[in-house]
Amino acid sequence: MNHILTVQDAVIAFASFMEPTDAELDTIEREAPLIDAELELLDVQIALLDRPASPLGMRQLRRAANKVLTERATLANRSTSGEAA
Repeated sequence: MNHILTVQDAVIAFASFMEPTDAELDTIEREAPLIDAELELLDVQIALLDRPASPLGMRQLRRAANKVLTERATLANRSTSGEAA
């Protein structure tokens, strides 16, 4: 006899160990400013794809890139100083 297993049943069967742990959630929360800065940079890059480069667009791109670098440095300094632990 063939047993039919729906996708929902398979997901529910494995759902208990597929949830993120508290440590993973803390890491995501700690990296949220960097993720936001990277999304902002991506938005600016996408906006610049369909229009010619203007001084304003280039300024937005530089600001978004600098924000990403600042957030990366902040995150790296926080993790090396022991705050991440």
